[in-house]
Amino acid sequence: MGLGRPQAWLLGLPTAVVYGSLALFISVLHNVFLLYYVDTFVSVYKINKAAFWVGETVFLLWNSLNDPLFGWLSDRQFLSSQPRLCGEEPLAGGEEAGSITLGQYLRQLAHHRNFLWFVGMDLVQVFHCHFNSNFFPLFLEHLLSDHISLSMGSFLLGISYVAPHLNNLYFLPLCRRWGVYTVVRGLFLLKLGLSLLMLLAGPDRPGLLCLFIASNRVFTEGTCKLLTLVVTDLVDEDLVLNHRKQAASALLFGMVALVTKPGQTFAPLLGTWLLCFYTVPSDCCMENGLQEGCSRGSGGLEQVMISSTSPH
Repeated sequence: MGLGRPQAWLLGLPTAVVYGSLALFISVLHNVFLLYYVDTFVSVYKINKAAFWVGETVFLLWNSLNDPLFGWLSDRQFLSSQPRLCGEEPLAGGEEAGSITLGQYLRQLAHHRNFLWFVGMDLVQVFHCHFNSNFFPLFLEHLLSDHISLSMGSFLLGISYVAPHLNNLYFLPLCRRWGVYTVVRGLFLLKLGLSLLMLLAGPDRPGLLCLFIASNRVFTEGTCKLLTLVVTDLVDEDLVLNHRKQAASALLFGMVALVTKPGQTFAPLLGTWLLCFYTVPSDCCMENGLQEGCSRGSGGLEQVMISSTSPH
């Protein structure tokens, strides 16, 4: 039976076009949910604090465990150590050549110093990125609503998601020329410089505040996207250090996600707590919705924005 015209047309598309389209649509759904789900649940549905935290805890557990789980199922068939050459150091944990268990693999990662430093830094970046995503609309509404129009706020909201992808087109040539680590370090220094400038200038300069909120969102998102290139270096380093027959890329990416993805959950939890702490004296902010509480004290929001978006 012959294929219909739409199916034949889809099968004739280049692989790059199909993959790019799939990534685009998934990214659109993900970003829309990420941007509005906190505001929707606490301001529209007005769920209580306990229900919000239970939902975030369930999300934390599954979001953290699914990547290493599927990575282990994918890589365990060939996750083994090469026979050691004469004079080489024993493998981490003292295991013999051959297939290794998950516990032995975790002990190997515990001795992988670059991996430990990277996941610690990446956890902070994931938290920072999702904190900006979750509370970017609130920052625009309560800090800049008196100074910018609704259309300008929508433009800033849209450009904050488009600009990181456009930046990567410029950052990737820089990475080829100067190296990923140099570019990432430069972005960290740029974010630190902008944060110090905003701290010294204060919240009374709407133009500078608008630039800071947008640039902080863009550079943080861009940094998180570049960090994937660092994980590929860690995969190669793990292959060499542990004398593997084949790189355990899926499992290593999963272990990075296990440590860093909790930042996606901690960001809205800590953010809502900070908003309640700085804007309302009672502890029933979640029951009444964030919008009501936040409208009582935009000055507190300014303090939250300055303190929470400054790099550490």
